[in-house]
Amino acid sequence: AEISRNAQEASSGTDEVSQNVAGVSDSTSATGAAASQVLTAAGELSKQSETLKEEVESFLDKIRAV
Repeated sequence: AEISRNAQEASSGTDEVSQNVAGVSDSTSATGAAASQVLTAAGELSKQSETLKEEVESFLDKIRAV
């Protein structure tokens, strides 16, 4: 009876570890997706920043010409 109980506890522990590993794997995938989104957003922000810089320079050139 004790051996059976110990085997069941070991099995339950193994199941719990498997679930935790699956949870970590899911979290890792979600983190990777989030990192990709941040990278995309940073690239877009960089483009917009460059456009803004060009527009401000053009505006200042026009002001100076007046």
